[in-house]
Amino acid sequence: MSVRAEFDSWAAEGRDRGMEERHWHTAKHALGRMPVEEGDTVLDLGCGSGYAARALREAKNAGRAYGLDGAPEMVRNARTYTDDPNVAYVVGDFQSLPFDDDSIDHAFSMEAFYYAPDPVGALEELRRVIRPGGTFYCAVNYFEESEHTHEWQESISIDMTLWNYEQYREAFREAGFHVAEQDTIPDRETEIPPAEAFPTDDWETREDMVERYREYGTLLTVGVVP
Repeated sequence: MSVRAEFDSWAAEGRDRGMEERHWHTAKHALGRMPVEEGDTVLDLGCGSGYAARALREAKNAGRAYGLDGAPEMVRNARTYTDDPNVAYVVGDFQSLPFDDDSIDHAFSMEAFYYAPDPVGALEELRRVIRPGGTFYCAVNYFEESEHTHEWQESISIDMTLWNYEQYREAFREAGFHVAEQDTIPDRETEIPPAEAFPTDDWETREDMVERYREYGTLLTVGVVP
């Protein structure tokens, strides 16, 4: 199944809002770090329900906020969630972004980058459209060190890129970014039951759940265009 078909079905089932709710636990902290200034143009890559573009407009007063997704149904839903004329959602390909060179001030992606069929190529496209001095904030929960997320590949028909910390840094550098920072953002909002409640349907031990959410959480890699 293609990325488009997979996530069109998710959108049709209303799962885009559920994704937004779960991702917001750590996405809001990544978004809060972005050096967006009033009037800047921002891009959310793999926007889903479009929450990040709306948040950057509301909290950072970005001048123009774009959300791009490969699934038309996701984009269609996102457009219904705002009436802000300065927020726009477009269907597009990570490998061929529909933006001019040096036209974006800052870009963001949450739980979408690893679906790119050519991740380095996607980074090179971002490098092309982001202005010198601009940034790309790449947030993922699925990465090598977070071993409890590895099983996600078994439940989806799309190939996912499983990189470790160093592979993310190296790919950013290969695409022409300087790596400004990399760390993990813990998810402190997902409720973790007491030890006596385990095993659950999803977890064998409480320690496993703590490791997944509180220790590893979301990996954030920040690249700057020189």
